[in-house]
Amino acid sequence: MTTAPGQVPVAQQGLRHPLDPDPARATKARAVFALGLLGMLTGLFIGGVVPATVALQLARQARREAYASGGFLTGGAWLRRGERMAWTGLVLVAVTVVAAVVIGVVRLAGAPFGHDYPANMD
Repeated sequence: MTTAPGQVPVAQQGLRHPLDPDPARATKARAVFALGLLGMLTGLFIGGVVPATVALQLARQARREAYASGGFLTGGAWLRRGERMAWTGLVLVAVTVVAAVVIGVVRLAGAPFGHDYPANMD
């Protein structure tokens, strides 16, 4: 069956086999989203590096499990959002660390080096 001349034939959806599992949302997808959100919110305080890293590791595992399930595990949108937020959290951590290092170097450069003796002492 085709929809119009020159178009690709439309695939017929067959009946589902009774032993096929019902599609279900992956539980790791929700965890990735929550950890990514936590990593993004605490990224400026450098504490976001831990939940963001855990979120990225869980996302890898969840993608492997979803691929192996043959489409019966859902939650790809939650995974993508969680990964984006985790990467955002890691970028915020990097910005914070670089800013702290720059501020520290500037303050160290302005401070006197060595002992500051009075003017009447050789």
